[in-house]
Amino acid sequence: MSCIFFLMFFGFLNRVTLGIFRETMVNLTAMNGFLLMGFSDERKLQILHALLFLVTYLLALTGNLLIITVITLDHRLHSPMYYFLKHLSLLDLCFISVTVPQSIANSLMGNGYISLVQCILQVFFFIALASSEVAILTVMSYDRYAAICQPLHYETTMDPSACRHAVIAVWIAGGLSGLMHAAINFSIPLCGKRVIHQFFCDVPQMLKLACSYESINEIALAAFTTSAAFICLISIVLSYIRIFSTVLRIPSAEGRTKVFSTCLPHLFVVTFFLSAAGFEFLRLPSDSSSTMDLVFSIFYTVIPPTLNPVIYSLRNDAMKAALRKMLSKEELPQRKMCLKAMFKL
Repeated sequence: MSCIFFLMFFGFLNRVTLGIFRETMVNLTAMNGFLLMGFSDERKLQILHALLFLVTYLLALTGNLLIITVITLDHRLHSPMYYFLKHLSLLDLCFISVTVPQSIANSLMGNGYISLVQCILQVFFFIALASSEVAILTVMSYDRYAAICQPLHYETTMDPSACRHAVIAVWIAGGLSGLMHAAINFSIPLCGKRVIHQFFCDVPQMLKLACSYESINEIALAAFTTSAAFICLISIVLSYIRIFSTVLRIPSAEGRTKVFSTCLPHLFVVTFFLSAAGFEFLRLPSDSSSTMDLVFSIFYTVIPPTLNPVIYSLRNDAMKAALRKMLSKEELPQRKMCLKAMFKL
């Protein structure tokens, strides 16, 4: 089923992208950079914004790198659940790095200018990583469904080969989605001043600059993206309905608590990320900008990559035990040697 979906995705990409490639190149030659308005024009508030974003970015960077390192080095965590969690942390690390460092630099310099090339790359990587994150969350929900509802077939269903293929499909789907959005978004003629009322090149905000919303390519892309996100959402919901119905039949209260402690954090992450992103991307475009646009953009660009390490590590006994072991005096020298060997490769 997934193979058919991605083949349809690739075919649609070819038909759309090749048809607008020439138009995109013509429009790009006539375009300059953009001005990101950010949160405030006052210098003190700009410095405060830069400091808050810097602290948040460092927390997200440290937490996600720690999860990736712990899962990579601890052989007890080499299971499908932690394999997908490692890739989620890698996606979060890249996702927050697309927007936040640029915003910090703009606030410190007091200049919201972003070049055309930077904006194109930001749109591409932002959409690619966001799409990949939705896909990996869907895969993780299916992994929990297979582990809890079909335990006898779990090792066969989620064997290492299947896990690798799922992760490869996630990254490819995200890359194709980012390519499609970047190509179509920058092929639409823009009118008026190129001022974006956001702290990054946000697609909904950029569409407000378009001369017309009647582009067939834009409508087709919106329909396809919405359909793909809806399929992922339905898959996640169905997986958790089956999971919770199975968990409630477990006679042991300790067993139910253990399963809920694993699944509820994942469900929280999915709900938080999709609801915030859905509010921003699915609502009708408006010429007026508001503080809510900035607030909701923080909800799906900054907060999830920062909270995910806390949710998945502090509430997970195996992760906490692996972290304590890695930081222990006996294990630390060996871990340092392993890390040096990894960086040399």
